[in-house]
Amino acid sequence: MRTIETDITVAPDGKAVVELQLPATVSAGKHRAVVMVDEAAVDDRLTTAKARPPIEMPVHDFGPWPADLSLRREDLYGDHGR
Repeated sequence: MRTIETDITVAPDGKAVVELQLPATVSAGKHRAVVMVDEAAVDDRLTTAKARPPIEMPVHDFGPWPADLSLRREDLYGDHGR
């Protein structure tokens, strides 16, 4: 299942125009889709990706990983962690 976020335009008569560009990995044919409408209207200034401000994510620098760090399953869980 994929989540595709897009903007729609709703006419005064309640009809909506939806324009989607699906990834090439979605096969042709009939698919089931679920549409969820946010109750708040979208600000026209924020409808393009260029106008959207970047997401501020916290960054924590813990330094480089230890040289002998092993993330192999066997090293993390041993024989009993299956």
